[in-house]
Amino acid sequence: MAESVIIIGGGQAGAQAAVSLRQEGWDGGITILAEEEVAPYQRPPLSKKFLEGALDFDRLLLKPEKFYTEQNIDLRLGVRAVAIDPDAKTVLLGSGDKLQYRKLIIATGTEARRLPIQGSDADGVFCLRTATDAIALQARLNENASVAIIGAGYIGLEVAATARKLGAKVTIIEAAPRVMSRVTGDFLSQYLQRYHVVKGAKLLLQASLTYFEVDGQKLIACVFDDGECVNVDTAVVGIGVSPCSALAEKTDVDCDNGIKVDEYCRTNIDDIFAVGDCTNHYNDHYSINVRLESVHNAIEQGKTAAATICGKNKPYRQVPWFWSDQYDLKIQSVGISAGHDEHVVVGDPEADSFSVLYFNDQRLIAADSICRPADYMVVRKLLQERVEISPAAVKNAQGDLKS
Repeated sequence: MAESVIIIGGGQAGAQAAVSLRQEGWDGGITILAEEEVAPYQRPPLSKKFLEGALDFDRLLLKPEKFYTEQNIDLRLGVRAVAIDPDAKTVLLGSGDKLQYRKLIIATGTEARRLPIQGSDADGVFCLRTATDAIALQARLNENASVAIIGAGYIGLEVAATARKLGAKVTIIEAAPRVMSRVTGDFLSQYLQRYHVVKGAKLLLQASLTYFEVDGQKLIACVFDDGECVNVDTAVVGIGVSPCSALAEKTDVDCDNGIKVDEYCRTNIDDIFAVGDCTNHYNDHYSINVRLESVHNAIEQGKTAAATICGKNKPYRQVPWFWSDQYDLKIQSVGISAGHDEHVVVGDPEADSFSVLYFNDQRLIAADSICRPADYMVVRKLLQERVEISPAAVKNAQGDLKS
């Protein structure tokens, strides 16, 4: 059998796995099957600098296309894998062709959740997942636009900030009682709500959107269950994503809110690995199974899978971290704050420079830092090294986390 690794998925995780395979010494074939017609690129700027028009597409590319040729990586664009046969070790493509592998890496990422309501397919309703989506949305964001942001998570708030910077009228619509409720505590949610309102956005919380009103094929309004109507010409749906695990499920790979992998990114099927947003792994820092949607996770799992395939022992055991840019705010988060029973604020929220530290049972478990990169780096180091820090210790240090 040919010594070939096939990677299904052309995002950050798949591209990193290919790069790391060469770095770890794999000298056999490597094939990346990418559904998009462009080389692997960064996705975080799609809701920020790229959407704003401040970044050219070429600067999104993870590697120039010639890199793949130079590294003897077969990058196949616009190709869809439709089935995996683990016994024959083949991947069936939409074209009908079959490719044989020695090792297989599934890096299929996620897909945006859609709103199952009337008008969700109207001209003017967007989900932001690809550069093509961002380019189409960018053309509509100007001082004459009226934009509804459905969902106040990371993507929703980032797009809201970008749209306001471009002069659009913005209404943020969130079903939960506060913004970013899935990923942060009440203090930061309240702060961000005030910040976005001060910047000119209208914020509707605990709002139940019933349907999009359409004139012909064009979006004209959002209609709520209480009869309220907000006139808009553009809507961006950011209500979360679902792991693209259908291909794995058809192959009898264990899945539960993503493809289940161990600390070496191995699935339950021999020679099949999975990496990135589509995976669900055990995090030994928090003793829970998690599915992370982050660049950090995609990169590190790509590295781990490559090392494992090359016979090296480099398990993935890291504290997760994330970031978000909203207006002039640089938000850096580390750890998992869910389940915290206490928080401590250091710095000055009035000056837009502070950190919120989260504790559970007197132990530091996470932090959100707003324009305080030094705090973020210290907490990240403390959590990774499992140093136990109490709320009292932080208060006694008077916010000097480095001490």
